[in-house]
Amino acid sequence: MTNLALRQAMDSAKLTADDLAAHCGVDVKTVTRWVAEEGRMPHPRHRWAVGQVLGVDHTVLWPESIRKNIKTGPDREIVAAYPYRSAVPKALWRSLISDATTNLVFAGYTNYFLWLEIPNLRSILRRKAERGCRIRFLLGDPASEITRRREEREGVPLTIGTRINITLDELGKMGETEGIDVRFSDDHIAMSVFIFDEDMLMSTHLANLVGHDSPVLHLRRTQSDGLYDRYAHHVTELWNGGRPENERPQQPS
Repeated sequence: MTNLALRQAMDSAKLTADDLAAHCGVDVKTVTRWVAEEGRMPHPRHRWAVGQVLGVDHTVLWPESIRKNIKTGPDREIVAAYPYRSAVPKALWRSLISDATTNLVFAGYTNYFLWLEIPNLRSILRRKAERGCRIRFLLGDPASEITRRREEREGVPLTIGTRINITLDELGKMGETEGIDVRFSDDHIAMSVFIFDEDMLMSTHLANLVGHDSPVLHLRRTQSDGLYDRYAHHVTELWNGGRPENERPQQPS
């Protein structure tokens, strides 16, 4: 959703995105994202600079900054909660992937939806890997008994195994790209965790519902041993115990 408060303040000040970018010392694309994505939170120095230039208290433009400062304890790491994964804005997925520079982890059982919702994802991931970002895909094994039982429970035409294989096909089209690794695990069948540097989207799967019907928490790391660190540890353990593709059983023909 658009940040209407910021757009109105810019209109009142008769400043374009180029003008504001020049005043704040950032790229015009950054300002464009501030306006286009209500949930995007600039660095504090940039919020203060924008407020000064526009003559508006920066907390009016980004009220979420107040809520972050008021929160105490582990819940401070909860940026937002969504009752369904399909309710998470596509712009948020895109911005989290685009902004990550060092660590991207896709620990969803299939990760199938990413290829539908993120245009040119292969190109984005390849560029990030080339710039030194570590990218990991932790997938379910399409040939495992756990996958088969979950398929029976979901009872949908587009099976889990098919969705995993679509992801494998997309990754295969990238060829051998240094910095992009794939492992298999059956232990995250009921929970998906996606890590974007210090941000995380964590989804718990309910009953026989498919992934897009599962609740999601957007977490941002603010402390040691908080929610972010606990889930990140979970992913690390799964990754360390995961199987490379050439070690998993072959699907029966």
